[in-house]
Amino acid sequence: MKIDRSLDVKGLVCPVPVLKTKQIISKMNSGQILEILATDKAAKDDIPSWAQREGHDVLDVAEHENIFTFYLRKK
Repeated sequence: MKIDRSLDVKGLVCPVPVLKTKQIISKMNSGQILEILATDKAAKDDIPSWAQREGHDVLDVAEHENIFTFYLRKK
């Protein structure tokens, strides 16, 4: 998978990870892929829920050593 942008929101808590994701993805082109790294447990549900509501594709959500990694494709 080709990552077009990466966003590190580790250490930030709700709602900041979603707000920063929204800010970055708004500057991307349709079809581009955003990788997000987060440590806030709420982000595991919040980021995919927000992305789906906005029409973006959630390609993958993974957790490794308390770091959540999300891959979103902009609508």
